[in-house]
Amino acid sequence: MIKITPNEIDAISRYIYDISGIFLDKNKTYLFETRLSSIVEEFGCKSYYELHTKAKADNSKVIERKIIDAISTNETLFFRDKGPFELLQHKLLPEIIDARAPGSLNLKTNIKIWSSASSTGQELYSIAIIIKELIPDLSRFNIRLLGTDISDNAVSQASYGKYNKFEIERGLPQAQLRKYFQPAGDFWKIRDEIRGMVNFRKMNLMAPFVGLGKFDIIFCRNVAIYFTLQDRVKLFNKIADCLADDGFLVIGSTESLTGVCPRFVPKRHLRSIFYQKK
Repeated sequence: MIKITPNEIDAISRYIYDISGIFLDKNKTYLFETRLSSIVEEFGCKSYYELHTKAKADNSKVIERKIIDAISTNETLFFRDKGPFELLQHKLLPEIIDARAPGSLNLKTNIKIWSSASSTGQELYSIAIIIKELIPDLSRFNIRLLGTDISDNAVSQASYGKYNKFEIERGLPQAQLRKYFQPAGDFWKIRDEIRGMVNFRKMNLMAPFVGLGKFDIIFCRNVAIYFTLQDRVKLFNKIADCLADDGFLVIGSTESLTGVCPRFVPKRHLRSIFYQKK
């Protein structure tokens, strides 16, 4: 394996920050080497500096996309941490349903939920399953579930909704596996009734939010930890602009908005913390 030098770490970490907003600890040499070594080999580079030079000169952005796919953390599983999904099922969704109920029986209830760092889709599909369990008949509802991620590969897999045995067994109860997935060779594929509820698209959270509209519930879990404090301030202010006045924000269990975005106030339900705008 080609070793990376301190100067190369400086150059590549700045490049990764510029294209993704991800701030990497420059002391973690192993992270750069383990994540990027295969790309160095794929493009015949003799050093990480050569990879950096080729990436910046590549107008097709192929190398850039590969670097983002490699460096962005796609660690996820179905119903990850459980608490946020229990919160969604027993607190957030019932309150939004009550608040959005139309005055006329002829109108549908509109609900919009955004998984802002959806990785390969497990979080958003978990949300869709909870909605389906809570509301078996969706005919009187207009549900919009959006998942976004910076990785092309993650968005592609999420859109297809196909998972291997290892991925499918991480957090997904057997009853829901049989009910909402169907076997596809050595894989499992999400059934059309759930796949039809969601939409995925590529998005860099550091870029301007264009055409998103307002959401009732936003999940932004375990992604802001890779940003600088200044960028976290910008991110959560933009998220506040996209959240309905009575909407809910869910972040990671080890994260906090204290000192980050005073527009939000923390609230507790049982063991879970969520945020609402002041």
